[in-house]
Amino acid sequence: MVKYNTGINIFMDIAGGKWKCLILFFLSQQSVRTKEFYELIPGITQKVLTDQLKQLEGDGLVHREIFKEVPPKVEYSLTELGQSFVPVLNTMCDWGNTYARSKGMEQEEHIQCEHK
Repeated sequence: MVKYNTGINIFMDIAGGKWKCLILFFLSQQSVRTKEFYELIPGITQKVLTDQLKQLEGDGLVHREIFKEVPPKVEYSLTELGQSFVPVLNTMCDWGNTYARSKGMEQEEHIQCEHK
């Protein structure tokens, strides 16, 4: 078992990495079907997306719902615990947009940070 000495260790273990915060950010705005993630997060591979979603589901932040239809439809949403992370995501989004403006960075499109 891993021993943590700060909340930052726990945070990085749960939400660290290249894609997890992006996955959580898009789920904070709406439920997302598997194929929609590829449009929202260009460059993510099927294996990485599957692994990241399984980890987030295992950590209790993401809910996976399978609809009984042909072909099967799978939709992801945030759990109540995942919803508690939304203010952190909004702060990260605001900070990133402010940083980009201060550095004159080009953004493909300005990401609107939700404040629910």
